[in-house]
Amino acid sequence: MALRNQRYFVPLIAFAAWFSLAPSHAFAQATTTLAAEPMTLSQVVANMVERNAERARALESYTGKRLYELNYVGLPAGLHADMTVDMTYNAPASKEFHVLSENGSRWIVNHVLRRLIDTEKEALEAQNRAGVELTPDNYEFTALAYEPDKGGCPYVLSVQPKVATKFLYRGRVWVDDKDFAICRIEAEPAKNPSFWIKKTEIHHVYQKVGDFWLPVENQSVSILRFDGRATLTIKYKDYEIRTAQASNTTIDVPAGH
Repeated sequence: MALRNQRYFVPLIAFAAWFSLAPSHAFAQATTTLAAEPMTLSQVVANMVERNAERARALESYTGKRLYELNYVGLPAGLHADMTVDMTYNAPASKEFHVLSENGSRWIVNHVLRRLIDTEKEALEAQNRAGVELTPDNYEFTALAYEPDKGGCPYVLSVQPKVATKFLYRGRVWVDDKDFAICRIEAEPAKNPSFWIKKTEIHHVYQKVGDFWLPVENQSVSILRFDGRATLTIKYKDYEIRTAQASNTTIDVPAGH
């Protein structure tokens, strides 16, 4: 790609940097004592945060395969690139990536898709993890909807970041009513990561693998200035939980809730 045209793809780099810091952690299962009536907002948040901490303790090692794909439509030309990667996680904060295949635009592969991997490794550093976690330290939980017909994920939380950084988001989070794991996220970045991006829509979906919840598909769609559109998708498959501790936590629900 000619250097004079690379300025059109600056937003894709910022886009990739944010995307790799978006929530993609595993959430551990817990044994629950369910209430006869829906929980309050504070109870759901407290249980969700506790399960996240439990996940950090319980999940010691797992492997999986990922398909990264980026499609860009706009000036100066439409582009496509994809990359297939094997990933191994080892507690407390190590991910190793092995690239199996790369196709499409070399510029996109080298400057966007491979950067996703590098930035995800950086996100595992302690100071970065603490700043992006979905906890009351980073977010205000402003509303709670209860939708019992949503396939086991009835709690819908509205979240607003306390500080609008480009690595946090605002939107809605769906929470499971047994494991108190995140099932789905629909959101937008709290802060626009680049002048070149007009709007970004974020869609994350999780699935249960054994006793854990792991990402199944992450997609972000950015509308760029000057009529560009970038769709970045990560699909996850072939999970294998290698080592994990048993989870025996019981959630206590106050009487009357």
